[in-house]
Amino acid sequence: MLFRNRFLFLLALAALLAFLSLSLQFLHLIPVNPIREDGLNPKSRKRIMPDLLTEPPAIDPVYEAHIYCNIPTIAERSMEGHAPHYFKLVSVQVLIRHGDRYPLYAIPKTKRPDIDCMLLPSRKPSHPQLEAFIKHMSKGSAAQMDGSLSSLPRYPSHSMCEMGELTQTGVVQHLRNGQLLREIYINKHKLLLSDWTAKQLYLETTGKSRTLQSALALLYTFLPDFDWKKINMRHQWSTIFCSGSCDCPMRNHYLEEEQRRQYSLRVKNSDLEKTYVDMAKIVGIPTRQLRASNPIDSLLCYFCHNVSFPCTKTGCIGMEHFKVIKRHQLEDERERQEKKLYFLYALLATHPLLNQTVNRLQRIAEGKKEEVFVLYSAHDVTLSPVLSALGITEARFPRFAARLVFELWQDGKRPKEHFIRILYNGADVTFQTLFCKDYYKRSSKPMCPLEKFVNFVKRDMFLVFNSTSYYDACRRRPL
Repeated sequence: MLFRNRFLFLLALAALLAFLSLSLQFLHLIPVNPIREDGLNPKSRKRIMPDLLTEPPAIDPVYEAHIYCNIPTIAERSMEGHAPHYFKLVSVQVLIRHGDRYPLYAIPKTKRPDIDCMLLPSRKPSHPQLEAFIKHMSKGSAAQMDGSLSSLPRYPSHSMCEMGELTQTGVVQHLRNGQLLREIYINKHKLLLSDWTAKQLYLETTGKSRTLQSALALLYTFLPDFDWKKINMRHQWSTIFCSGSCDCPMRNHYLEEEQRRQYSLRVKNSDLEKTYVDMAKIVGIPTRQLRASNPIDSLLCYFCHNVSFPCTKTGCIGMEHFKVIKRHQLEDERERQEKKLYFLYALLATHPLLNQTVNRLQRIAEGKKEEVFVLYSAHDVTLSPVLSALGITEARFPRFAARLVFELWQDGKRPKEHFIRILYNGADVTFQTLFCKDYYKRSSKPMCPLEKFVNFVKRDMFLVFNSTSYYDACRRRPL
């Protein structure tokens, strides 16, 4: 009897506790799911504010424009310099796009963006070494500058930016790039010692002030207060860095075909055409003239610098106009990957540069004293075809101050074996490349054998043209 009463008492107590628990959950006084230490419910997907670093599922032109601007306030994650402890870093080659610039084109009959290109350390965005950079650039007369480079300013200095001029944002972007690369390659891997020589560097830039200044900004934080006498900046007249191998008729053919594809996509986009018509009415010019002024170039400058889009007496160009044009640009990039015309152009356009890169890496792997740090300062039209030719199709169009890095590593256990890593804006894209996708599936090695890259550049790049050499591929008409 006593046992039965106890059993009933315990059963009633359990029922009461269950009732109280359900009531508290219903009233939200206790959590249904455990809360992590950071205060977030692991099963909750609701956000109060959008996270800029969380990618949206569909094309968002505003989000993509933010990525393109590359405002130097977002902390960057980097995978450069990562390797097993027994690997030795022996060479680094870096290809950069210049930093943020003033537009190359102006929208007719509108006021140009009011942006100051004077460098002021007190103005945001800034960098702790910006003032020291300005002072060091004023001492640069001892540097060796090829050709017309010597007549270019070493840093931007106009109170009203000139067309295409590097902005303070652009300088800061590359000061940050150089600082990041220094922490990895100099401080951690000792790629260059304090007594480094001019022969250990190879520096090359196009003849634009924005590319020269970008290179110098990166170099300053990579090798702070460097000796100007050790600097030999070479001038590259071609934006695709083809040097003495620029004669390639079929490259031009595929570029023309790609431009026809772009035109065809544009004329099919009725929303884009309506937007151009509306903008032309606001500005007071023919639609054809507005389209020819490449308005997205100018509008991106307004957007990146948080300046209001231009207005006239008729009205204002607005965010909706910007979204339509930017969305079309993104759709064009997507179709470009699918149609492959640009890929064919890219293979021929980038072979001279990639061949130069491979030759240098081979010489270093053979133990010959070569430049251990290489810097090419270039443009979006330089990086974009390189990414396409390598098969890195998932990469975004080169943002301001984008960087593509080739690392050469020596296996400490087998010193004769060398491997490469390829990184784009700090992300390891080695196994996205055409020449290392299959190797990644079959091997547990964390890098790609150098010979894979060599074979791709020396042989496999021409297979799609049914050719065995660059010269032949440049002259063989498609079937």
